[in-house]
Amino acid sequence: MPTSRRRRAAVSVSALGLTLLVALAGTAGTSGASPSRPGETVATRASAAAAAAKQKATLSVLPPVSQAGKKTASTTKALSVVSGAFKPTKTSRPVVLYRRAGAGWQKVATTKMTNRGLAEWSVPTKVKGKAATYRATAQRWQGLAAITTKPVRTSQWSKPSFRDEFTGSALGSSWSHRLGFYNPYGLRNCAKGSPDAVAVTGGALQVSVIKDPARSDPCTAKRADGSLIGQFAYRLNGHIATGSAHDFTYGVAAARMKFQELRGQHASFWLQPTTLRPEATTAKAGGAEIDIIEWFGADGPGNGLASFIYHPSTKGPVKVGGNIKRATSYLSSKSDRWWTQYHVFSVEWTRKAYVFRIDGHETWRTTEGISGQPQYPIVSLLSSDYELDDLGKETNLPQHMYVDWVQIWQS
Repeated sequence: MPTSRRRRAAVSVSALGLTLLVALAGTAGTSGASPSRPGETVATRASAAAAAAKQKATLSVLPPVSQAGKKTASTTKALSVVSGAFKPTKTSRPVVLYRRAGAGWQKVATTKMTNRGLAEWSVPTKVKGKAATYRATAQRWQGLAAITTKPVRTSQWSKPSFRDEFTGSALGSSWSHRLGFYNPYGLRNCAKGSPDAVAVTGGALQVSVIKDPARSDPCTAKRADGSLIGQFAYRLNGHIATGSAHDFTYGVAAARMKFQELRGQHASFWLQPTTLRPEATTAKAGGAEIDIIEWFGADGPGNGLASFIYHPSTKGPVKVGGNIKRATSYLSSKSDRWWTQYHVFSVEWTRKAYVFRIDGHETWRTTEGISGQPQYPIVSLLSSDYELDDLGKETNLPQHMYVDWVQIWQS
């Protein structure tokens, strides 16, 4: 309390009122608020107290969905993600993360609030073999008092309901090959899925686009409107899914991936509903196509990375999403490239929203087209007719995309 509280009893009514105002300003807000600063006025403290009452701070924890690196790595080395959301948004406001240590709290790291009011950290899931507990404090900033979140524990997420680290030399029994036919209706007149374009090697899944050795004749590629694109070699695509062997409803799906470099094909990690219901007019009833990540190659539109949702509606199919803004900001260093290092791409799917992330950093969220149906994961490297001309010389084939692991946590 201010020292004026301990002044002699002969205090005026106005002085007593001033003391109470200062006391209220000093105790408003949450834990972590700092004491009065030299030169700070009563009005300033009262204003900060009023602002603190309008602040909101929440902290959530995700499973281990952060693991950038050049080489394959065990899933046990992946980091959990702690994400704080603060209102009002104050870009660059310092936010401190703490981890419980015995009866107290140990400072772990400090970051700055993003222009969306987020503060995100990649952290160990366990410390000394036990689940960790974290909380975060947004520091005093521009008239706002400090505010601290409630704690969260990494034990919130149990073991994944599905995990494949692609060890050995063969594809696991949960996976099956998709669309093993040339498909002009799907804009792949010149490409089809094939086991010959899929391999497990070096601790990773290799998904490829290769020339079809059984076809020496040229393929005529056309756009959706029927206009001619050109003639190209027939291709085989790596295209696999778990189907009903493993699906889930709500949770987190993640894959650690390293893409091909060139355009002319696109790499994808995506989800489709287990049961197709063409009569459905809502995603809750019919499910949705959830394109967690699509990579269209270096120098592709919008830096090459995109996320989409396709869902049914009363007016027909609806497409939501697009290119990831400032995609290169999610790379781990200036020398990092999407085709030189692995990164974890994930979606958190709840009853209210989809949240898309790269190594735990949120890239996009939407409340549209929320599926209420079981969905299954798909990994593919597809060469659609409309992008064949982007490859340049066909001597640039084959192209390869690598997947270190796929994990799903059901909520």
